[in-house]
Amino acid sequence: MASFPPRVNEKLIGRSRTVGELLAPVSPFDKKCGRENWTVAFAPDGSYFAWSQGHRIVKLVPWSQCLNNFSLPGAKNFANASQSRFLRQNSNGDQKTKPREHSIDCGDIVWSLAFGSSVPEKQSRCVNIEWHRFKFGQDQLLLATGLSNGRIKIWDVYTGKLLLNLMDHTEVVRDLTFAPDGSLILVSASRDKTLRVWDLKDDGNMMKVLRGHPNWVYSCAFSPDSSILCSVGASKTVLLWDMDKCSLIRKLEGHHNDVVACEFSPDGALLATASYDTRVIIWDPYVGVILMEFGHLFPAPSPIFAGGANDRWVRAVSFSHDGLHIASLADDKMVRFWRIDEDCPVQVAPLSNGLCCAFSTDGSVLAAGTQDGSAYFWATPKHVSSLQHLCRMAIRRVMSTGQVENLPVPSAVVAFLSYRT
Repeated sequence: MASFPPRVNEKLIGRSRTVGELLAPVSPFDKKCGRENWTVAFAPDGSYFAWSQGHRIVKLVPWSQCLNNFSLPGAKNFANASQSRFLRQNSNGDQKTKPREHSIDCGDIVWSLAFGSSVPEKQSRCVNIEWHRFKFGQDQLLLATGLSNGRIKIWDVYTGKLLLNLMDHTEVVRDLTFAPDGSLILVSASRDKTLRVWDLKDDGNMMKVLRGHPNWVYSCAFSPDSSILCSVGASKTVLLWDMDKCSLIRKLEGHHNDVVACEFSPDGALLATASYDTRVIIWDPYVGVILMEFGHLFPAPSPIFAGGANDRWVRAVSFSHDGLHIASLADDKMVRFWRIDEDCPVQVAPLSNGLCCAFSTDGSVLAAGTQDGSAYFWATPKHVSSLQHLCRMAIRRVMSTGQVENLPVPSAVVAFLSYRT
């Protein structure tokens, strides 16, 4: 079994350059179980990078500090510009709003992380807003942590203060995601087979329980406009939810094993899902069809073989901010960078025992977490997006597939706008 199709010369595939690493501290009596870095996250404003070091600890590091230490061309200039921009935006002189490195002890093993920030015009859906204990300002940055005991703890990133302790899940909180619209709506995915929707502007009130998964829920992700939620889990399950009505839209069928990660493209027109069946599938979420498959094992395994221990489980997938690239991380000790219009990686990098990955806010770096609680970083593929692709992304941010198909334009243009070419 090979990692690439026979027609591909592996030596001609580019090698992504390692630019830095953040290693978890090791003590003489450190237990290997519980050290896993299940999640890495970047703050929406680019101010912080966070990862789980294992054994209850989450580490937060100013991203500009990381960039200053990375061997990435132009990184220091970008870091200085980023820091200056951040200080201008927070020029009220309040010391607590300046990014600083610190750790948070969450009290239990951390399985999931998510940053959230508030937008003032996005009010709480609760009527009794005068009774709120917390009022979240525009310059406040929150970190949600999902724990092994089923709890979700909400922290003030700048002070490390615990703000909310959400208790309703009965099993591990495997993933967390904030609505991108600044409403501070948080969705949690758990091994108790449910997703729960929380309103942090309403003191963490649980708004809804989403039921439909027959087994563990591994991951969830909002579309960029916050209208659709994708959730994936065991038993080959991929579900799409209407978040205005908190109702199920459709189930996507095509994977042959547990589906463990999902993410929407920056324009919301595509959905990527990663599975233990050795594949990443790119979907059109509006019509539920498969547009592309990225394989990690060749020849492609039969559904029966793909449904078992095949040594090529795909652990994570992430969309780059240019909308042209995705990254995948698999058990064959390799990170792959793909273009959405090519079925072979454009770059690869070695990584043992990888568990998760995410692109930095500006898209220049990919971060990945490993079983020993460490984080590693690579430079992402350099590509100048065409004017056509930029126009496509602008159109697809505001138009669904059905609306595109009704446009009075040539069929070739419709196919391009629908990512079918």
